[in-house]
Amino acid sequence: MERSRCLSSYDATSITVLEGLDAVRKRPSMYIGSTGERGLHHLVTEVVDNAVDEALAGFCDRIEVTLLRGGAVRVRDNGRGIPVDEHPVEKRPAVEVVLTTLHAGGKFGGDSYMVSGGLHGVGVSVVNALARRLDVEVRRDGYRWTQTYDASRPVGELTRQEATAESGTTVTFWADPDIFETTDYSFETLARRFQEMAFLNRGLTIVLVDERPERVSDVTVGADVGASVNGKTEQPAEAADGEHKPVRTETWHYDGGIADFVRHLNASKEGVVHSSVIEFGAEDTQRKIAVEVAMQWNTQFAEGVYTFANTINTHEGGAHEEGFRSALTSLVNRYAKDQKLLKDKDDNLLGEDIREGLTAIVSVKLSEPQFEGQTKTKLGNTEARTFVQTVCNDQLRDWLDRNPGEAKDIVRKGIQAATARVAARKARDLTRRKGLLGSTGLPGKLSDCQSTDPGESEIFIVEGDSAGGSAKGGRNPRTQAILPIRGKILNVEKARIDRVLQNQEVQALITALGTGIHDDFDIAKLRYHKIILMADADVDGQHIRTLLLTLLFRFMRPLVEAGYVYLAQPPLYKIKWDRRGDNAHYAYSDRERDALVEAGIAAGRRDPRQHEGLQRFKGLGEMPAKELWDTTMDPDHRVLLQVTIDDAAQADELFTVLMGEDVEARRGFIQRNAKDVRFLDI
Repeated sequence: MERSRCLSSYDATSITVLEGLDAVRKRPSMYIGSTGERGLHHLVTEVVDNAVDEALAGFCDRIEVTLLRGGAVRVRDNGRGIPVDEHPVEKRPAVEVVLTTLHAGGKFGGDSYMVSGGLHGVGVSVVNALARRLDVEVRRDGYRWTQTYDASRPVGELTRQEATAESGTTVTFWADPDIFETTDYSFETLARRFQEMAFLNRGLTIVLVDERPERVSDVTVGADVGASVNGKTEQPAEAADGEHKPVRTETWHYDGGIADFVRHLNASKEGVVHSSVIEFGAEDTQRKIAVEVAMQWNTQFAEGVYTFANTINTHEGGAHEEGFRSALTSLVNRYAKDQKLLKDKDDNLLGEDIREGLTAIVSVKLSEPQFEGQTKTKLGNTEARTFVQTVCNDQLRDWLDRNPGEAKDIVRKGIQAATARVAARKARDLTRRKGLLGSTGLPGKLSDCQSTDPGESEIFIVEGDSAGGSAKGGRNPRTQAILPIRGKILNVEKARIDRVLQNQEVQALITALGTGIHDDFDIAKLRYHKIILMADADVDGQHIRTLLLTLLFRFMRPLVEAGYVYLAQPPLYKIKWDRRGDNAHYAYSDRERDALVEAGIAAGRRDPRQHEGLQRFKGLGEMPAKELWDTTMDPDHRVLLQVTIDDAAQADELFTVLMGEDVEARRGFIQRNAKDVRFLDI
């Protein structure tokens, strides 16, 4: 969309005011989701989203984000700059209105921004409301303008400074430590989001600089500190005497846009079915909607379709994903029958067959997005479904016709997937006939709970019969079910669906949960709203947990996205202060063990190391049932870690690296993260 269309119209009259900031500081979670780490990082992305809106409108091509010493964050862009003239209704500078009024901005008027990624976002005003201090600098109308805010209130007037030929906005803010649980920003969390933004905005440069004192977690092992441009690392220039040298700098710029995104995601896969990325797009200027699609099949079995609307990650999909899937399924089936790869009497391939091994990015941009539930996770615009389906039908069909060799390889992969699916169903039916399931249709080794209310029911998936016995003896049978798993389950990252479903441990888990998998998945049939993975606190236990997480992510991902999956945290040590073991303490790490021992000795207690009072648990199976209940299963005392996914594409890449065939990629991951490991138990 052209710059000239909007350049003259972005002034104070473009700013529409919806409501004030009164409630934001009282109920911050209503506006940013939480006051923990996620909410803290949301502040940064809200400011960056404003700059991305300028990029979408064609006025910004560089955004710089700096994590400053002292806890501040600075976001600088080279867009038009927030208007500084007087607002016609508020009678204050427009920039002040934007920073002190909730949902005030050019994006709501419909003229200044044809496309915006933050329509249901809370805007920079909430950043101001939740900041201890905020400084804004606007470069516009030939001058530099500045203003400071204290807890959302302006300190003095907007002040005109020296003349400048530059344009853009710089926002520097200090998150209020009285509101947030932490004000420590994660470089890695921000880096993942900014790389995604750069992929989705072809030609946009995003720079992330960390000027905080160097910490162990900030340093990448085996790589120089520098800037990464399209995957290349560059050394920063030497700092002058007395000047602080940035600890870490990353730069993202992708001329290939979402096609580069697909190449990046497939780089860790074993191989690809066709060498070139399929990419196409279209724009309807009258309806103010555009779509870009990039896709490539790899030789593995997992599906990876990721959708975005106005650069917002719509991980629950929505209308645009429905249009893409519908067009893809009908097109490939029609092509398969036209080319006699499928006979007329053959059943059509299912969507899941065709999408096996597919990595795809579907990015739509539209003027008035409707995000269902205002969560920005599912796009509701019906016109997006029709538009995406039409574009895919036309342009993907053209690609298939022009690339018959690659097209037939894609169809053959889908046919192989369908064959495996049918074989898996037969294996499942055979299992039922052989009576491996109990009379209730549930796995025979499942010790189910009495409650039929999923909201209060939880299932512990435990390693081995001995641990299962302790868990069964210690549980609350009314609400807690136990499913023992023998040894390490199949690595589903390296197996097709038929082999996966032939594995009895996998079958038992899928059946116990009740949801089914893939296209048969129905989260409403889930029997437990807490799925707790409970394994030994050693390397083997961690491997088993990773295998189980891979299964859940690949075949039942909505369970993870909905927050139903947890990791139990059993203790590593029991500290007995006397031989009887009365008033014992439990430690969950070497560090906590040492701290408890030192604190006990300082309080006059006997050193437990002198009377064999320090017990190291070798496995869950050796813990008595009551002790397992007290430390790991009792809801009033246990520690659970909830498994969450902020970025499905990044999680997909991580599972591929950790559990796939590429040994070099796995070695690189270990080297990069080695310094983050503490007290490794081997």
